Amino acid sequence: MIKSFPHTFHIPVMGLGYTIDTPVKVAPFGISSVISIIEDNLVEQMRKFYCEKESEAYSRIEDTDIDHRAKRITSYLNLINRIVHRDTEKLKSEPFETGININKYFKMLPEDSEVKAAYLKMMKLQEGSEKKRLQEQLREKIVPGKIDVNIMTKCDRINYSHDGKPLPVEYADAMAALRGFAQSDLTSSVVFSAGMNPRLYSYCESFSDFLPDEKGCLKKKLILKVSDYRSAYIQGKFLAKKGLWVSEFRVESGLNCGGHAFPTDGLLMGPILEEFKEKRKDLADELLTICNSSLAEKGKTIFSELPVQKVTAQGGVGTANEHQFLLEYYNLNSIGWGSPFLLVPEAVNVDEETLDQLSHAKKEDYYLSNASPLGIPFNNFRESSSEKQRVERFEKNRPGSPCYKKYLAFNTEFSSEPICSASREYQNLKLKQLGLENLSPEQLKKETQQIIEKDCLCEGLAASVLVKNSIPVPHHLSAVSVCPGPNLAYFSGKFSLEEMISHIYGRKNILNSLNRPQLFINEINLYLEYLKSEAEKSLKEISAKKVKYFEEFKTNLSNGIQYYKDLVPQIKFETENYLNGFLSGLEAAEEMLSEIKLPIPVSVF
Repeated sequence: MIKSFPHTFHIPVMGLGYTIDTPVKVAPFGISSVISIIEDNLVEQMRKFYCEKESEAYSRIEDTDIDHRAKRITSYLNLINRIVHRDTEKLKSEPFETGININKYFKMLPEDSEVKAAYLKMMKLQEGSEKKRLQEQLREKIVPGKIDVNIMTKCDRINYSHDGKPLPVEYADAMAALRGFAQSDLTSSVVFSAGMNPRLYSYCESFSDFLPDEKGCLKKKLILKVSDYRSAYIQGKFLAKKGLWVSEFRVESGLNCGGHAFPTDGLLMGPILEEFKEKRKDLADELLTICNSSLAEKGKTIFSELPVQKVTAQGGVGTANEHQFLLEYYNLNSIGWGSPFLLVPEAVNVDEETLDQLSHAKKEDYYLSNASPLGIPFNNFRESSSEKQRVERFEKNRPGSPCYKKYLAFNTEFSSEPICSASREYQNLKLKQLGLENLSPEQLKKETQQIIEKDCLCEGLAASVLVKNSIPVPHHLSAVSVCPGPNLAYFSGKFSLEEMISHIYGRKNILNSLNRPQLFINEINLYLEYLKSEAEKSLKEISAKKVKYFEEFKTNLSNGIQYYKDLVPQIKFETENYLNGFLSGLEAAEEMLSEIKLPIPVSVF
């Protein structure tokens, strides 16, 4: 396992605003995190906020600038980069005294860290030349965490000029965001999530930072968030044919994660990671051959040796033992811990009202919804102010949201210019159409609920950071959307950064009193619920193709359960009682799976 950074975990992107400035808070402690950069208006608000906070000059980048999106992103990332490096240097120069951040840096390191061992040795020494020598060596070991960025590839709508004409494709949302990152001072990575966008991927070729320099090094790297090996292989080959190297495959559980959920066809995390483990070397070798061939054809510098290609995982990890097992058995480079950090005010932007709700939430408050205008399952929180606002609007006969940002405006059912299915405009039109269909009261209620369930994520996922920092909220739309993964049900309260990291590394246990099933059991149960729900929706009308999908889904789940049974002897760090409970959970899941009846297509003669 390659350990190029101090920690064995990272903080993934969360929403639009929850981690938008997380690097400022955690990178000086060697912790890597990810910023969402698709929402340039929010980026600009945060740049103004930090310029004022850091006493740097601020000049607004106006909407009238045709390239304002990319310029805002570049300027903000450069500002965050300056702050992180400034604060890291400040931390390096601090005295090793009680309560000082330099001590916090080393104390938070994992227990098997050689650097931490050197720190503990230094702390035991009496004052003198040897202690000072070790302190200077330790200062040199301090490195900041990575400032990575995330682009959701589906958020790539075409933008229009002020006279209503469509702008060239390079000014589309995701394209402009990529350009903003590519032109920044950062030496870090962009995470592409939500599937392949050929136009966006090809655009990476336009920037030399994504190609190897004369020494074969990359200043800007590509990370693909994937749900299975096949997706990684297809996307990796597409990029390699452009001369672009994928530096990391970030495997995310299809359902046991926060934000948008991308269910696999019943493929579970363990078998997926096993396939990566078995084929990782062959994949890297094949991609390198393709990549170097493309670079040579273009007259570019080729890689003289195999560049690093990491594999990481995230989604539903909740204990130190699970964390360590994934790292060691699957040979992973890092584990993503997302939703639990929503309870860490030092790291993530959650306003006080939402933080209090999350810290006292019940298991049933977390659910998989259809709230996203993208039509993708979305992990939601029932008690959020955004959910309450959505219901109140409908009750006041004002369904939907005013749509100012239009990042998710893709529906052309009622207009030539796309509109958002969460917008007031769309929902009014759709409900009027529904009223003309002469549906039964029961069917009308069901169809109405499906329409009004869509919520404005552009505003809701950005509001929390503004409310928390007393930044003016545009149009007074301050209702907060929050999208934790179901794993957050097992954490209650508010925690310091040190407490959360101590939990990750097994120095402390902060789980609540709920009986938490093992990581893999949790994911199986989520897939069983999903299969049962989807099958029930298709009882009245189903095609042969859909039947085949359900059968494959069920077969994959069955194979996954058997895989875990065979895996039990390999699971380290756990007690015999724990492993017996794991086996019992697998047997219960197997029984539940056998009871799920798949719909049968009706033959028409």
